[in-house]
Amino acid sequence: MKIAYFDCFSGAAGDMILGAMLDAGLDAEALRGDLARLRLADYEIDVRRVKKQGIAATKLDVRAAEQQAHRHLHHITKIIDAADLSDRVKDLAKRIFTRLAVAEAAVHGTTVEKVHFHEVGAIDAIIDIVGAAIGLERLGIDQVFCSPIPTGSGTVTCQHGVMPVPAPATAELLKGVPLAASDETGELTTPTGAAILTELAVSFGPLPPMKIDRIGYGAGTRDGKQRPNVLRLMVGESIDSTPVACDQTDQIAVLETNLDDATGEQIGHAVHRLFEAGALDVFTIPIQMKKGRPGVLLSVLAPIDKDAELERILFAETTTFGIRRSIWTRARLDRRTETVQTRFGPIRIKVGLMQGEAIRAAPEYDDCAAASKTHAVPLESVMREARQAWDADPRSKR
Repeated sequence: MKIAYFDCFSGAAGDMILGAMLDAGLDAEALRGDLARLRLADYEIDVRRVKKQGIAATKLDVRAAEQQAHRHLHHITKIIDAADLSDRVKDLAKRIFTRLAVAEAAVHGTTVEKVHFHEVGAIDAIIDIVGAAIGLERLGIDQVFCSPIPTGSGTVTCQHGVMPVPAPATAELLKGVPLAASDETGELTTPTGAAILTELAVSFGPLPPMKIDRIGYGAGTRDGKQRPNVLRLMVGESIDSTPVACDQTDQIAVLETNLDDATGEQIGHAVHRLFEAGALDVFTIPIQMKKGRPGVLLSVLAPIDKDAELERILFAETTTFGIRRSIWTRARLDRRTETVQTRFGPIRIKVGLMQGEAIRAAPEYDDCAAASKTHAVPLESVMREARQAWDADPRSKR
């Protein structure tokens, strides 16, 4: 698996992320060609080599005419949707902008729909965010990891005046992310940089086991006093230190909370909402809490890109005041779906494969339940016949 590690020892900004990708092998002309599909006017991209306190790095600047109009999220989404780019790039870019909009809405006490982007909606931010999504695809990166993030200290001047560092939107975006201490004053991490990295990274911590193939340095605009203002990107192949029997591994977030003052109806409603929002699994375990009170451990297995949304549902729909979050590596069988014919009609079969060999097959419950009701036969009879039909099919041996 090809992975990337962003070493944010001097913070992160959108131009630094894209500069590091270019330095690590992203072709500048290919990037310009892809970004031209956004059909944005009156801008140009300047890419050049610079040195920051002795470290050679790539500096990317977006030179655009001054813009007077504000953009809302739906304007930016429309620009991205109309571009002739891959679905993966468009989906990722829209998720990053949505994450940014949610943070801005929380800071300004408004809704996502009403947030208007000035600094973050300008052409340079669109280039940085969409460019990062393009870079991820063109570099063939499957998974992203990131170091703890330093934010800097002091104050920063923005559209709304003088603000503390980290800027309010940056602080909102970095909730739950480990931050690193820094001896630099000023704004090291911008809202755009924080939005990109928190959307891309599956975890924040030390360098993961990997075989490094390329290293890129992206330069920021400011000059550091104590450290070079560059972002380091390492790209290479993952080295899984835990051998697994199957081909497929991924990472999931595990969200857990203990509840001792929620009704059964509340918990059942929360479980339903969590599944609707994309949870991989949700389950409860009876536990005994302090002072002998009976309680429930509610656990959620979440895709990495949905953990924040599922966390919000847990806070909104249960009585919890805190949620534990951890990242787990999951080994899973590769899967395919086949259909067998039975006297009760067609039934789909979910097939599990290990190293290309089918080792498990399970009839789909919904199909079997519908056939059971239609033909007034026990569910077990339908499931047994579906399994027998699959066992007799030559495809089951592949």
